[in-house]
Amino acid sequence: MTPERPREEDAIAQLEGADDALEAVVEPSDSSQHSGLAQLYAALDLGTNSCRMLVARPKGSQFQVVDSFSKTVQLGAGLEASGRLSRASMARTIQALRICQKKLEKHNVKRMRLVATEACRRAKNARDFIRQVRRETGLQLEIIAPEDEARLAVISCAPLVSAKTEQLLVVDIGGGSTELVWIDLSGVEQSDRPRAIMRLHAGFKPEDEGQARVVDWISVPLGVATLKDQFADVEDDAARFALMSWYFEENLSSFSPYNHENARDGFQIIGTSGTVTTVAASFLGLKRYDRTKVDGLRMSSDQIDTVIRDYLALGPEGRRTDPRIGRDRHSLIMSGAAILQALMRVWPTDRLSVADRGLREGLLYAQMSADGVLDDGPYE
Repeated sequence: MTPERPREEDAIAQLEGADDALEAVVEPSDSSQHSGLAQLYAALDLGTNSCRMLVARPKGSQFQVVDSFSKTVQLGAGLEASGRLSRASMARTIQALRICQKKLEKHNVKRMRLVATEACRRAKNARDFIRQVRRETGLQLEIIAPEDEARLAVISCAPLVSAKTEQLLVVDIGGGSTELVWIDLSGVEQSDRPRAIMRLHAGFKPEDEGQARVVDWISVPLGVATLKDQFADVEDDAARFALMSWYFEENLSSFSPYNHENARDGFQIIGTSGTVTTVAASFLGLKRYDRTKVDGLRMSSDQIDTVIRDYLALGPEGRRTDPRIGRDRHSLIMSGAAILQALMRVWPTDRLSVADRGLREGLLYAQMSADGVLDDGPYE
């Protein structure tokens, strides 16, 4: 399967506990008061591997998380071979969605955006699954396009963009796909660069001069689950890892910045995913995840390689019992590490900014901004 690309496009702090969350949408600001507090927003992110939810209220120009949910559901289990969502994976997912529905009722969330990504984009029976979810939980899932997924991941990372950054690569490693967005900030005033990223919520084509310019973006249909499945028949651990990294790099060949020389100065990579935050937590030696220590952490390529070599030395059983990795992620960490290593190998930087944020946070920012309930931004 070839990577998805945009139609008619030019070629172009500190962390919290990551991946799994759900968000729901809020009413306009004139009805956003409830018991003296701002109305709650929510958003749900149903991916190939996890179901995630955040419930939050606007607070100044940011938001405050009130409740969250995260569950590994493996919705995409077996999808690579059959092209369909299995009955077992759908049943697990609906159980998780029932919990989300109860949380939304508990908090009286009135507007919500509940999105599904790569597994539902690819599955032949996705529409039947969406109808089953609506029938059994009352929740209406929306299957979003790759560009929407990439755009929301990008704007969530805006607070981590350095004022010195002129070329930015944002990478979101998911369960079923990996989104890469290359952004040229050289024409934007240094003090305005993070805000210029936020303004991309309206789309990847700026209308005015002096705005962030998306040089190219790509959605590669390889994430931690799908890449793992493709090489499941390779028994040797190290060989499987090397093949996964090589294969992922092969799928970047149509991404235009891959084939061009880019200056090292002013270049920044921001990585957002459970893989990236797990590698960061392992580097820090965290046996209990701490978002405040992970989000915004900058790691060198040597530090990332050291962690990956340690994972390989542990072997499958060692990774399964390593508290830094966790039992929910141990089987997927090497496919994610293979993607991460490929990215660090081919672009001109020896630093990665770690982001414990992504689609959920992007959904919250976009919804709150549209409702006008954020003070002084983040969008204009």
